[in-house]
Amino acid sequence: MVANLGDAHFMHLALDQAQAAAAAGEVPVGAVLVKDGHVIATGRNAPIGKHDPTAHAEIVALRAAAQALGNYRLDGCELFVTLEPCAMCSGAMLHARLARVVFGAADPKTGAAGSVVNLFADTQLNHQTQVQGGVESEGCSAILQAFFQTRREEKTVEKKAVHPLRDDAVRTPDSQFTNLPGYPWAPHYLSDLPALAGLRMHYLDEGPQDAPLTYLCLHGNPAWSYLYRKMIPVFLQAGHRVVAPDLVGFGKSDKPKKESAHSFDLHRQILLELVQRLDLHRIVLVVQDWGGLLGLTLPMVMPHRFNGLLVMNTTLATGDVPLTAGFLAWREMCAKQPEFDITRLISRGNPHMSLSECAAYAAPFPDKGHRAATRVFHALVPDGPDAAGAAVSRVARDFWQTQWQGQTLMAIGMQDPVLGTPTMELLRESIRGCPEPLRLEEGGHFLQEWGEPIAKAAVGYFEAA
Repeated sequence: MVANLGDAHFMHLALDQAQAAAAAGEVPVGAVLVKDGHVIATGRNAPIGKHDPTAHAEIVALRAAAQALGNYRLDGCELFVTLEPCAMCSGAMLHARLARVVFGAADPKTGAAGSVVNLFADTQLNHQTQVQGGVESEGCSAILQAFFQTRREEKTVEKKAVHPLRDDAVRTPDSQFTNLPGYPWAPHYLSDLPALAGLRMHYLDEGPQDAPLTYLCLHGNPAWSYLYRKMIPVFLQAGHRVVAPDLVGFGKSDKPKKESAHSFDLHRQILLELVQRLDLHRIVLVVQDWGGLLGLTLPMVMPHRFNGLLVMNTTLATGDVPLTAGFLAWREMCAKQPEFDITRLISRGNPHMSLSECAAYAAPFPDKGHRAATRVFHALVPDGPDAAGAAVSRVARDFWQTQWQGQTLMAIGMQDPVLGTPTMELLRESIRGCPEPLRLEEGGHFLQEWGEPIAKAAVGYFEAA
């Protein structure tokens, strides 16, 4: 059979879907389903994102077309797919009674339209679907070849590396972090913490290991250690040590592909093991946002390691206090716009920052495949007594109220709509000996962006303690 003039057009639309699959970290295969010259449905590979082994591009398109047409029989329809369909997809096409299937690149390993087997040629089946291969095959092959070549190169590099990349994770290329404004520090990595299970975690470690104090700086969502670039120099100039990790899924740390890989307990355990592995002592815990949700549960396990707390715009999510309206609005936004624009978010809340600084927050996330953590963290905040993390947060609240022996300094960004003054005043009541907070009238949620005067105040406060 000879391809008609419209085949190339529809195959190019399928290639657009394949490109979208590649951007999401999936094998780049795309499909479109056409009836009477009109596109009825599209599909792209999504087994990883959907946690579904059947979510091949063809199946996704068939399901969408059946819903659109109100019939599981797709009589008179044609399906265009960039790669020769496998046996599963070929069977589904025959069951749907497609009139015609057009594919681009042949698949010599699993192709079921002539390469390995040819289900479409079996005359014993009660429906025959016409099949046409090789349409725009060069373009369809090229996108697959480029994808797998990149994967092979990554694997080759990782085999030589100290920290090999797990198959279920991605790693942001180093080129994303080139020439970031105000972030000159050398990276440090580890992957042998038990909770990491081989994932590579990045952290900054600056200053002498025998420094008088170690400032442990924990970030939130969607930030990373870049958040502390204005505070770190102040701590270092005073002769102290700074350790600033990137949570798994953020910054230069590895990023699991699946949202289900993230949990409150996992991230807390990783931080506990990091403190023990680096054998940190005389710690001033510096927290904001998720840095506080997790970090405020650490000192009760090892109080002898902690001297101080610098706490900014965060909370303890104990599950017995309603979440604020500001946080619920943030959660709703994240649910509706899971791929929200990080650069725009930072810029909107920090008008004093340059565009290049705002864009640096998005550097760890070059595509959707790297953003599982940012898509799910809003949902991990404990919102009820039985939610994961709520019980341990209640124990932590009791520790801060009755057992905390260190010094505390609180700073509040007064313009924060999510975790602002009411939340911080409530938290202050839960921290034994917490003095009157520093109040930054212009400060927003990411208060570290106004962090230099806070860091200077902290140096004087904790050195005098």
